[in-house]
Amino acid sequence: MPKYWTVVFLAAWLWSALAPHGYLTWLLEMLPAAAAFLILAGVSRRFALTPLAYALLLILCLLILIGAHFSFSRVPAFDFGAGRNNFDKLAHFFQGFAPAIVFREILIRFEVVAKRGWLWLIVPALSLALSAAYELVEWLAALTLRERAEDFLALQGDPWDAQSDMAMALLGAIAALALLSRRHDRQIARLKAEAERESPIRSLPPLRRPAGP
Repeated sequence: MPKYWTVVFLAAWLWSALAPHGYLTWLLEMLPAAAAFLILAGVSRRFALTPLAYALLLILCLLILIGAHFSFSRVPAFDFGAGRNNFDKLAHFFQGFAPAIVFREILIRFEVVAKRGWLWLIVPALSLALSAAYELVEWLAALTLRERAEDFLALQGDPWDAQSDMAMALLGAIAALALLSRRHDRQIARLKAEAERESPIRSLPPLRRPAGP
């Protein structure tokens, strides 16, 4: 994992934790970002991602930490009218945008998909599934915490908030594929070439002993 990733994330996490709108909301909202940090730190040596994937995941984590600090329905400068704060829609767009590149990278590098065209179906589906899973977590929080979960849910009076959140994530995933696939392919190829240079022995055929006594 790039060194800048850890420094920026920890600085943002500390800022987010200082006098947030509410500590219960902060704890609930920041958990996905903390989980992403721990997972990346744990697997980065065995499976390093492309710079593009790391950068997008960091942006997503920063958006989550900003939302956790202010609560997603109260982030300054995002009251665009219509009686709601739209920061949560930006965050859900990136909830599809960043994971789409990660899903794409895993599918390509592990050769799960034989034809690249299938990525346009599988990657958005996985991104939408991730968004839906988060909405289920919000539903469980609502059942458990009741009125205390209002800031965490950030419904802002919209009965279709969960559906529009998932739609934004799906749109983000499709946008990521349309805008970044070529750049992502170049970085994956570069990463593969660097791995082959570092371990040239792995690319050689196994040695065979000469026949005979």
